[in-house]
Amino acid sequence: MEDKKAYQESMEARFSELGAKIDELQAKADQVRGDLEAEINQKIVALKTKQDEVYQQLQSLKASGDEAWETLQAGFQRAWDELGRAFEEATAKFQGNEPS
Repeated sequence: MEDKKAYQESMEARFSELGAKIDELQAKADQVRGDLEAEINQKIVALKTKQDEVYQQLQSLKASGDEAWETLQAGFQRAWDELGRAFEEATAKFQGNEPS
């Protein structure tokens, strides 16, 4: 079993880093016009919803006792992976569509 405190600290740092990347993506999305604008904004909203869900799971993980920690860790890891995929999907929309 990975050390609970080290795992939490690592995930908090990664969560913060991803939050900054999402903010950067939002700034780029605010500059998009045309056909992709609505689609990209929809993906950003979905991404932020997933981010909120992962944050709640991280808080549950931090508050969990040792017995529940492994189960919650597995659920958190799945949610984290989904958030990563959603981020990749959202950023893929910008390839070739960034403003000059």
